[in-house]
Amino acid sequence: MTPSASTLAFVESPVQLLNVLEWAYARTGEQPQLDGVPRQRGRRADGGTGPGPAARPAGAASPLRIVVLPPTDPMSRGQLRRVAALARDEGHEVRWQEARGSRFAPLKALAALARDVRAARTVVVGDPFSRYVQLLLTLVRAEELVVVDDGTATMEFMAQTARGERLVRWHRVGGGGLPGRIRELAYAPVSATARRRFIPAGRPGHRVEVFSSMPVTAHGAMTLRINDFAWTRARFGPPRLTKGTDLVGTSLVETGVVDPDRYLDAVRALTLEHGATRYFAHRRESPEKLRALSRATGLEIVRPDLPLELIARRGPVGRTIVSFPSTVVHTLPYALTGTGVTVAVCDVDPAWLTGSASPRARSFLAGVTDTARDVRRLPAQAAPTAG
Repeated sequence: MTPSASTLAFVESPVQLLNVLEWAYARTGEQPQLDGVPRQRGRRADGGTGPGPAARPAGAASPLRIVVLPPTDPMSRGQLRRVAALARDEGHEVRWQEARGSRFAPLKALAALARDVRAARTVVVGDPFSRYVQLLLTLVRAEELVVVDDGTATMEFMAQTARGERLVRWHRVGGGGLPGRIRELAYAPVSATARRRFIPAGRPGHRVEVFSSMPVTAHGAMTLRINDFAWTRARFGPPRLTKGTDLVGTSLVETGVVDPDRYLDAVRALTLEHGATRYFAHRRESPEKLRALSRATGLEIVRPDLPLELIARRGPVGRTIVSFPSTVVHTLPYALTGTGVTVAVCDVDPAWLTGSASPRARSFLAGVTDTARDVRRLPAQAAPTAG
């Protein structure tokens, strides 16, 4: 089957690519609006019981053209290649386009993609905050623009577009001095154009859809479609469950939000309290940090070769999965619905935040936890502060 030239997707991370596959699968049939996460124990997204819907025939979704704009870190690139292989198995065309690594790489990539971008009638993007995606949007003439999840960033994207604010990542803080401010001013017209593309009001024939697992609400003329990980559940599992507890790592240290020593103390405390044996590392966690965690806790460090939703669905996986506030507290209850796995989330104590963390960090992390549905809440006191 020849992939449709009218639908073009751009992804920059493994999770974005997985969510594009979920969107392609979901658009073959009607999906419910986002009104809550299904119960984990014995309840499916459609309200029934049992392990979930039967697999649809391979290739049931209309094939897409997917452009991968890979980051430079090896872990992300490795996961992207493996999810890309799954996409090809589904009949989608995947193009690997380097857009980083040198001064002129973005311009070369933009030139290589310009014709396809202008010709597409539907454009799917995974990270509305990405400067490269925003640059591509200046070329878009598509009637329909679709935003798939890039983790919890979707929550901030929806809030900022509803308020008419410029798009800024929640953990980003000002910096760069005068050169940084000059770059921001030079880029401002591109960012403003992209922001207008995401707001369909006043643009006849222009549609914007958000495909999300996050607890967000559509605004204006924007439409919202639920991502209940139906493709993942249809293609994989149910998983074999182990007796232990698995911990899920986070990149909050790497992004400068949480103090490294406080994070290590928290992981140590959770390991002891819950009898955890494995730690699923985030793809951005540094090797040095992971070695320190292993020495301090005795945990087996697992570096997944696929997004955690796929790893957990394939199994084996612990009967309890403990995470800090992150994407997985919203996605795993969907991916693991009906399996008997309990997802628990540990609050982040404000005392763990670094002095350089953005003013938005505390409220954003609290919001990620507070809006998680059908998860077990663990107090931050379960992980004592350092000192």
